[in-house]
Amino acid sequence: MRRRSTSPSGSSGKVRIIAGQWRGSRLEVPDAAGLRPSSDRVRETLFNWLQAEIGGARCLDLFAGSGALGFEAASRGAAQVVMIERDAAAVASLRATAQRLDAGQVEIVAADALAWLAGPVSAQFDIVFVDPPFAAGLWQPVLDALPRWLAPRAWLYLESARDAPPPRIEGFVPHREGSTRDVRFCLLRRVMDASQGGAPATLESFTGGEPAASP
Repeated sequence: MRRRSTSPSGSSGKVRIIAGQWRGSRLEVPDAAGLRPSSDRVRETLFNWLQAEIGGARCLDLFAGSGALGFEAASRGAAQVVMIERDAAAVASLRATAQRLDAGQVEIVAADALAWLAGPVSAQFDIVFVDPPFAAGLWQPVLDALPRWLAPRAWLYLESARDAPPPRIEGFVPHREGSTRDVRFCLLRRVMDASQGGAPATLESFTGGEPAASP
């Protein structure tokens, strides 16, 4: 969930769920703390990458914002989606959407992501979406706090400003990468030891992938 400046309208628009049970359903993007969702093209690319993994998966959507990533995952068959968001207006919008869609597999948690990650582990997740506010300096603290929440072969999605310095990510190997004019996004796979190819990875490890077309 990227961030942009707010507008006086009270809403920065809507995004749509691309595929699955709720295909075409619109999600509000409240003008709360400058929320801005990942683009349709970026999400379409990401979920194409995850097509074989999403069914029955346990997903964690940190910095959920509009819920575009989490609701897309639930629409495509994820068994559980936990969304973490601290902005009160965004939380209210997420809960209203979950109720409208009758999304029983979706849990909305009103909390600061770092504080929540520091708490007791309630589950281990198969797929984690990490898309914090670009300028907030949260990348490394979040990635450092994540490992105990991850399933042994978890997938990790990262989205950042295109020119952001890459954070260090221990125990992951790169899978796919893409970019637009504004953002860089990548999908990594967790590995448990060096015999599985688990050398430490950073965003600089990517040399290929399937870049998304610029919007």
